[in-house]
Amino acid sequence: MEFSRKKLLVPAVLAGTILAAWLGLQITVPWYTRLLLKDGATGRQLLSVILADGESAALTWHNSLFDLDVTEDFIAEKGLLVQTAVTFADPRGLPPMRIAPEEVDDFYHTGGPFTTTGLRRPFSRIVYRVGDIGKPSFTAGNTTIKFKNEVGFGGQVVLSTTRPNLYGLVVESLQRVWR
Repeated sequence: MEFSRKKLLVPAVLAGTILAAWLGLQITVPWYTRLLLKDGATGRQLLSVILADGESAALTWHNSLFDLDVTEDFIAEKGLLVQTAVTFADPRGLPPMRIAPEEVDDFYHTGGPFTTTGLRRPFSRIVYRVGDIGKPSFTAGNTTIKFKNEVGFGGQVVLSTTRPNLYGLVVESLQRVWR
């Protein structure tokens, strides 16, 4: 009887390990968001980070048409990136006009410094085209990616979000510990 228990233990442990790994790949974690930035032409990964719900990310760039420094603020939420605020700031330090969130689309195209908070614009995919002057950069986690350095003038950066699986969350957590 003792011999058969030992004989069954190894296959049972192996089967349990395989089942746990398979479940880790299948189970998504709803309170986290995986954010990926990739080169639009080659698919090369520029950034992969898992953010807890409520963690922030930001896109900064210079609007050369109106000579304004732009900051777009986001938070991670249930597998999406939600834009929460936008500021078009005058580099000379003039205070931006406060506008209502529903006016933001008009102000993006009409010029002048402005700021708004209280936006709730969810995104799962954004394609950024890289200009020569704007110096766009994206910050998430503790990493900043400068688009022009990565893909060059005229290149594309594709941002996408998903809910991470349990396996990815564990691997990324271990990578953060070892960095």
